[in-house]
Amino acid sequence: MTASDAYRGLFLGALLLNLGVSGYYRRRARQATGRIARRAEGGLLLAARLGVVVPLLVVMGLYVFRPAWIAWAQVPLPAGVRWAGGAVALAVVPLTAWVLRTLGPNVSETVLTKRGHALVTGGPYRYVRHPLYTAGLLLLGALSVLSASALMAALVAVVAVLIRVVVIPREEAHLRAAFGGAYAAYARTTGRLLPSLRR
Repeated sequence: MTASDAYRGLFLGALLLNLGVSGYYRRRARQATGRIARRAEGGLLLAARLGVVVPLLVVMGLYVFRPAWIAWAQVPLPAGVRWAGGAVALAVVPLTAWVLRTLGPNVSETVLTKRGHALVTGGPYRYVRHPLYTAGLLLLGALSVLSASALMAALVAVVAVLIRVVVIPREEAHLRAAFGGAYAAYARTTGRLLPSLRR
């Protein structure tokens, strides 16, 4: 096995572990409280998600199964840096589990709040309002480092901007509408993606 094979194996393993944990908790939430269709978010947000997520998934698939097709996007990173990226990607697995376990039945695939949605302020939500996005971006960034792909990193950067500029503001608008002053007070003491210094 070459180093490139090992990198790709770790990449696929970390990705599947994270997807497996996420799928398990999301399935439990759907069984408990139902599901909100993504089309309910509106066409613009759905188109933005598809326009970024689909190319990112294609690039990930090519890296694992047809790496020669995107070899032009490789950047020379030291082996230690790439292995560190893989370690971070694996470390995101328990973080994702912690976030989703804390959310429980409130997990939603959309920015919309479910009927009977509770305001969660414990666990990782004690420090950050959107730790699931933090975990997701950390995973994608770590996988970009592990793959040493500039193309993947560029797409992840677009995802990060989309989350920060489009997704989070819309989600927080729905949460403020649902929880009013309680959410405003919570937001004053927490950061969006990283812990707030105001705590």
